[in-house]
Amino acid sequence: MGARGRHTRPVKRAARGTETGRSTETGRSTETGCGTGHGERRPKRAFGRARILVAPSTSLMSIMTLLVFVIVMASPAGTAADSAAPLMTPSVPPNGASFKGTPAVGALFVADSAGSRTHFCTASVVHSPRRNMVITAAHCLDSYSGGPGQVTFVPGYHDGKAPYGVWTTARIVVDDAWTAAADPDHDVAFLIVTTASSGTRIEDVTGAEQLGIDQPPGVVRAIGYPNSQEQPITCQNRATTFSARQLQFDCGGFTDGTSGGPFLSEVSAATGNGLVVGVIGGYEQGGDTPAVSYSPAFGPNVAALYQSAVAAS
Repeated sequence: MGARGRHTRPVKRAARGTETGRSTETGRSTETGCGTGHGERRPKRAFGRARILVAPSTSLMSIMTLLVFVIVMASPAGTAADSAAPLMTPSVPPNGASFKGTPAVGALFVADSAGSRTHFCTASVVHSPRRNMVITAAHCLDSYSGGPGQVTFVPGYHDGKAPYGVWTTARIVVDDAWTAAADPDHDVAFLIVTTASSGTRIEDVTGAEQLGIDQPPGVVRAIGYPNSQEQPITCQNRATTFSARQLQFDCGGFTDGTSGGPFLSEVSAATGNGLVVGVIGGYEQGGDTPAVSYSPAFGPNVAALYQSAVAAS
């Protein structure tokens, strides 16, 4: 099995797309219905600062990388990791199990030329001041440089249902180091999604994960949408240090389509939300086999990219 994020061969993740730099933004925005399907992934090379791709109707913006920010951001009630979160223990056996999903985690879809929709990667809502931000792996978006409006996010997706609506991407923000050289340590992307016609923001509907920067390795919950299934899978195990800037997570079943899925710590039993300390991606675009997954370690580079996304939102 090939790298999970490759586009040209079956891999765990999904196809890469469009942005590069510390922050790159792309995108259109709308809110529409979804469909079902399966997807793929693919890599890309990058190096540099941040760029932002914007949908037609939005001018191209240049965002300067901002200073590193706090480890965990303050957020409205119901969106932060619960301080009373139960102790997380590894799954036994260490294999992904299907479940009905959680509101803040969902599948990415793309419409093909015939209008049908296929899910190809995983993403999650992350708290931001404008309550309109989603995080995934940069390699998931490599094939969508034509415009962010091609990609929609369906939080809580399962069995063909979109319980929390369908949200169109308005901008995609990735690091220049990813765009220039597909640096696996920068395989992270932030999506800015459109606001509903009613003025509702996605975070108001789903709640959100908190962004965890420089968190020590520990037990995390991984969630992903395999291309071959219409429900997500979840598994808990210890995330270990694979290298200075990469984490490793051992749990079976994380096949193509799970790229971009969050590594969550301090998960609240009440909301299902926690700290997102990684996304499936990075080394081998998330892993060559379903049993071993990787993620870039979230440090100053991800903090700076987040700030660029906030500025672009």
